[in-house]
Amino acid sequence: MSTDLEDLKRRLVLRHKPGGRCVYDVTAKAEFVELCLQPGVSVSRLAREVGINANQVSRWLRERGQGRKAPTTPRTLPLPSPFVAVPVLAPPMTRVAREIDEGRGLNLHATLPNGVRVELRGAESCHIADVILALGRLPCSDSTNI
Repeated sequence: MSTDLEDLKRRLVLRHKPGGRCVYDVTAKAEFVELCLQPGVSVSRLAREVGINANQVSRWLRERGQGRKAPTTPRTLPLPSPFVAVPVLAPPMTRVAREIDEGRGLNLHATLPNGVRVELRGAESCHIADVILALGRLPCSDSTNI
């Protein structure tokens, strides 16, 4: 370690707080940050030589606004969105009302994860709603074989 760095190490820490945290000298801290910003200097090696956690030094660099940033490549084209718009069309309400009015009722076809198929034909809408609610409350697993 050079004599300048040893001198900086002596001046950097003024005292320790009761919790063990250090109180740093403002001018010595500024000198250390300037030293870290020199080209070709390893911040972690320099921090280790002075006895300061490298994360603390990185915070000082960010606070100064000169933190080392990874070189970025310019993006010319935006990346495509992973989402695709899917139109959702509601069934015409007149057909449902006409089926109920004509007395034909509604049909329900459902296949549960365990392979059980449920079919209701000619049921009224209130009955189908009750069946769906009851099926939703039943415990069902892929391993169940009925």
